Amino acid sequence: MSAEPHPTLPPVRLHSDAELARDALVAPLFARAVRLARWAGPDTRVEIGGELAADQLPRAATVLGFDAVDPDGPMYASQAWRVAVDTGLVDVTEPELEHEAEAEAEAAPEAEAEGEPESGAASPGGGAGAPEHGTAAPGEDLALIGAGAPADVLDLWLAALDAVLADAAVPPLNDLVDALEGAGEIDFDRLDWNPAREADFLDGVLANLYLLTVAEGGAGESPVPLPVLAASMVVPDDMGEPTDAVLEQVSDAMMRLDDQFRQLEPIGLVEFRPVDQELMAGTDDEELLPGPADADEDDIARYGMVRLTPLGLYGVRARMLEAGVEAPAIGELADKGADALLDAVSHYPEHAAQAEMEQWLAGRELPSAVAELLDAARGDDEGAPLRRLRCQQALAPAGPEAEPAVRAVLEDPRLGGLARVWLAERGATDVPAPDGAMVFWLTVDTIAAQLAADGEAEELPLLMRSLTGHHAGFFDEVWRVEHPATADVLEAMGRLHPDKKAAKAARKAAFKARSRRR
Repeated sequence: MSAEPHPTLPPVRLHSDAELARDALVAPLFARAVRLARWAGPDTRVEIGGELAADQLPRAATVLGFDAVDPDGPMYASQAWRVAVDTGLVDVTEPELEHEAEAEAEAAPEAEAEGEPESGAASPGGGAGAPEHGTAAPGEDLALIGAGAPADVLDLWLAALDAVLADAAVPPLNDLVDALEGAGEIDFDRLDWNPAREADFLDGVLANLYLLTVAEGGAGESPVPLPVLAASMVVPDDMGEPTDAVLEQVSDAMMRLDDQFRQLEPIGLVEFRPVDQELMAGTDDEELLPGPADADEDDIARYGMVRLTPLGLYGVRARMLEAGVEAPAIGELADKGADALLDAVSHYPEHAAQAEMEQWLAGRELPSAVAELLDAARGDDEGAPLRRLRCQQALAPAGPEAEPAVRAVLEDPRLGGLARVWLAERGATDVPAPDGAMVFWLTVDTIAAQLAADGEAEELPLLMRSLTGHHAGFFDEVWRVEHPATADVLEAMGRLHPDKKAAKAARKAAFKARSRRR
């Protein structure tokens, strides 16, 4: 998968390797490839390129359970055989030519002079120069299907996925036929097909589908309309109303994807609802896209819907990692230290951060884990406020076992406020009241963390009102707080505070804070 490194993606929720391996084994195309690999033996004949001999395809189709008169059976058998060969489930020995053309040409004059028949004359075996059939046998990797670990099965499935993606990037058969010249060769200029470009397009589509999936929490429950996915590849981000030319490109891309996802569904990568064929009957490409009036869900679904399966999420992520894209998965920080955990989850959406921290805590003794988290939450660097917020979220579900470690930081100038909040939420009555300096510092730290986590979110003005409304003369004192983010927080309050008078006071306080720091 070719791709440039991207910023860290939201983490994905993956099923266990055992569950994913089971999904791989029942994916129709992979299951057929395994069945044909087990069928291969001394009587199996292959042609150049490792393809099954044409007269063997009906028999292979029967092995796969297709009726002898089913016209699609040989096609499915051919697809499955290619996957079996490409993954190493089958080992093939390709046929060799009896004579090379050059040797045949050199021998022809001598044969004529001696009265011997020409080397190219017909014979019961098909004539000199005709290829013999090669052989096939189950490959060593086939044993991994039954005796290997789940990771071994997934490696084989990934190899199968690579083969299917390569096939999906090839133009449809009708386009290839249209591009045939009189001599039987393909006019690639007329076809306008660039293999690398097509592979990059398909990789980009899968990357966008992956991002749309993980952005909604990584569960991938909601399918994506095909026009939306096509538009994500064609319409520039800064374009307002798409032009007719751009809409035509979106329609063309949508039809390419309709064909490609039909090929990708049997390997278990996606669940796909194709474009309704009735929509395309007598319809120009530029008229295929749904209009503004077609907002009904059933109508939109007729234009195609696609969803990555859990196995598909695993497969696309594996290809992205191979391409150098940072694509985290929930649970992969379980064996890291608390400092690495808090640094990483600071960039996660809140739901993903909570899931990751819960898994991290689940594998540890709670008292020592809480102490480690609190220690990692210290600091005056730019990322420290958000680390403390994530630490507070991690400790939220913790029970009484965490209390000794929390009480141990009550007098810590950076963690004392966090500790008091945690204890108060559990009804503790012997918690010392914070002094004014700690209250102001905790207010600045809380808003700095929220700005780092969510930017200027809609809820932030209400939080600002709540935190500042109980303190008379708040802005007269807060600018003196020894916190690296004091001036930035006050400037944000000057923009966002819902009370105009308080907002003006915040701007004045921000100026004082910056002057004091200088």
